[in-house]
Amino acid sequence: MTLVIACLLPVLLTAPQASAHLSGHGGPVRGVAVSPDGSRAVTTSFDYSVILWSLDSSEATAILHGHEAAVNAVAMLPDGTGAVTAGDDGKLVFWRFGETEPVRVVAAHDGRIVALNLSPDGKAIASAGWDGDAALWDAGSGALIRRFDGHQSNVNDAVFSPDGTMLATAAYDGVIRLWNIADGRLLRDLTGHEFSVNALAFLPDGGALLSAGTDETIRRWNPATGQEMSRRLAHKGPVLDIAVSPDGKSFASGGIDGMVRLWKVGEERPVHALAGRGGPVWAVAYTPDSGRVLAAGNDSVVRLWDAATGEALGDPVAATAGASTAPQDKGAAIFRRCGPCHTVTADGGNRAGPTLHGIFGRKAGTLEGYPYSPALRDSDIVWTAETIGDLFTQGPDVVTPGSKMPLQKLVRQEDREALIEYLRRVTGP
Repeated sequence: MTLVIACLLPVLLTAPQASAHLSGHGGPVRGVAVSPDGSRAVTTSFDYSVILWSLDSSEATAILHGHEAAVNAVAMLPDGTGAVTAGDDGKLVFWRFGETEPVRVVAAHDGRIVALNLSPDGKAIASAGWDGDAALWDAGSGALIRRFDGHQSNVNDAVFSPDGTMLATAAYDGVIRLWNIADGRLLRDLTGHEFSVNALAFLPDGGALLSAGTDETIRRWNPATGQEMSRRLAHKGPVLDIAVSPDGKSFASGGIDGMVRLWKVGEERPVHALAGRGGPVWAVAYTPDSGRVLAAGNDSVVRLWDAATGEALGDPVAATAGASTAPQDKGAAIFRRCGPCHTVTADGGNRAGPTLHGIFGRKAGTLEGYPYSPALRDSDIVWTAETIGDLFTQGPDVVTPGSKMPLQKLVRQEDREALIEYLRRVTGP
């Protein structure tokens, strides 16, 4: 539902963020990782982009593009100088901070990649793919080390044991598998979840493995025996991600119910239940000092909380759209989620996407100074009420095929009309 005319090539945000939350993506945020020193975060999104953030200022310092589809996962390299990302295009993309082009791109899976995790020694990266495989990759060269192909369905997560000797994988079929990393041998299956297992996390001492399931539970397993040690109903709906604090005292979970829950290890009830807002919480992560929790949301925002108190750190600031955003202004309310990517005023400039000032009557891909995709540069479309309406009726995959615009639609005609009337009012001379 976000109006994204183009957010496809490397750009720097021109507007600083005014809150502790991270707002800049043009679609659901699917992955988040924090640098070892806690100064930076990297987020990945349905909008095909990777954003590097300063956690000190909450400002986006770079927007990176190297994927050809939604980006689902990120692993920060151990020295903090770069990251690896993965997405629906089945590729691993290696980044070095300070550079706008990827260091390397590796065709890794025959289906989408939904999870990445770094080994304890920082030398290997585990990937989980919907081609039914998990795989290990050299973190330096990107070379394949080993594949684990025993699952019969989509693999949703792959995590290392703290001592680096085992890999745990979670699959859509509800089975968790433990593998010997040295030789790829299957050690044991952990069964009990009624539906898909979506995420895994070891406790730092290696004595327990946590799993998050579509059956609404978080379960605790003994990895040495494969026995289930405990279970708890955690969310109203599937539990999508889980992260253990670096100090091993607590963990966080995110669910399709839009909630983030903070738990103490060994206790069955959450210490804090935090409203993430805006739909599913796809990913959660801690800062290295265990002091803050980051949660990646379906509403394109990453929210931060104090892990000890549950207090929200800052509050997302609605984008200034150049006109009234009173509750009765339906078009303004719909556009509010577009503000992180687009401005509408003459002096607003480009953000992750081009300014929409003067959009009506402008040929697609022609705004000077914005690096459009070839599909938009070569397009014959002129933006009018009709073509913008078509964009949200049929979707970018039909109206602008090959442009890599994130797929979004406004199903209700009254919503499309309200948005178009609002844009007509605020983007003109």
